Amino acid sequence: QVQLVESGGGLVQAGGSLRLSCAASGGTFSSYTMGWFRQAPGKAREFVASISWGGSSTYYRDSVKGRFTISRDNDKTTVYLQMNSLTPEDTAVYYCAADRVATPQSMSAKGGPTPGFGSWGQGTQVTVSS
Repeated sequence: QVQLVESGGGLVQAGGSLRLSCAASGGTFSSYTMGWFRQAPGKAREFVASISWGGSSTYYRDSVKGRFTISRDNDKTTVYLQMNSLTPEDTAVYYCAADRVATPQSMSAKGGPTPGFGSWGQGTQVTVSS
């Protein structure tokens, strides 16, 4: 399975922006639907955004629509999450996910990669101060 490494997290003030990156290796990146999930302290992990293997289809949770943008560069085997207008409610560990069989929409419903067909990254912390 593909291995994933996230970067770009940090501390930002409310209203600010961050761009997360997820570098993939060890698999055919262009064949994977990619996604971002997050987990806040004391809460369950939740879907944030996903993108199809070619980048033509994206899917977002309602609370980030218009503020977050997912994109990918298959030549660089990297997926990105541009986060704008951040609020303290966006504070969480953000995880990258890859799935060979899911669509962007089905990835949101599954809550993560299909067992045996995908991978998780190790996560990167995003903290938004008020």
